[in-house]
Amino acid sequence: MLVDLLQIIGTYMQDVFVRNLDVWVVVGVVAQAFFTARFAVQWIASERAGRSVIPTAFWLLSLAGGAMLLIYALHRKDPVFVAGQTFGFFIYLRNVYFVIRESRV
Repeated sequence: MLVDLLQIIGTYMQDVFVRNLDVWVVVGVVAQAFFTARFAVQWIASERAGRSVIPTAFWLLSLAGGAMLLIYALHRKDPVFVAGQTFGFFIYLRNVYFVIRESRV
């Protein structure tokens, strides 16, 4: 039973990560890496400050990862993914605008 389950999972993972590998999957993986890296950046900045901090790099990684994930979602024609990434993209863009505006003052 467990061996069968592991074999099913292994076959599924091979289908997902090997057989379906194309340039769009690479774009999606890189985008997700940017998006995930922002949490590490935020965590490290907060640990160093001893309080919750959202550094500029968090918003820049959010914007880059969100834009790439939106492009990926548009290519895949996934309405749920497109809607979620579109909303987030504008939030990240607005926060980057605030960071730029604040740095000019």
